[in-house]
Amino acid sequence: MDLRKLKTLIDLVSESNISELEITENEGKVRIVKSAGAPVLMAAPAALAPAPVAAAAPVAEAAPAAPAPAAEPTGHVVKSPMVGTYYTAATPGAKPFVSVGSAVKEGEALCIIEAMKIMNEIEADCSGTVTKILVENGQAVEFGQPLFIIE
Repeated sequence: MDLRKLKTLIDLVSESNISELEITENEGKVRIVKSAGAPVLMAAPAALAPAPVAAAAPVAEAAPAAPAPAAEPTGHVVKSPMVGTYYTAATPGAKPFVSVGSAVKEGEALCIIEAMKIMNEIEADCSGTVTKILVENGQAVEFGQPLFIIE
């Protein structure tokens, strides 16, 4: 089910006297429950295709609550400028660009992010010492995801 159709269904439920709406299609199952004036969308994914889920209030069938957020790290956070795969070194088995405790200068390579078969060097945007590496080698990263903490 596409997002426009989901938005239309949510709008219909929020503007009507309906308190709950459940629709089953071949792509999956969508359940919208209105509680305290805000609709809640529950989507059960099909066997292989994930369905989008947006929740505005807790529902009995909702996924378990997320753990409490971790304390905000101190220092400068280097974030991923793109979506891709994070690599610590230029080639497999090579020495990593940086490790915890490494002193880095502004413009120095920290890692590589592979996006669409292109290897992009990610450079330090400040000088300091790497105090934390927040991702693992080979891990998929999102745009804006924290990668390093530099103090």
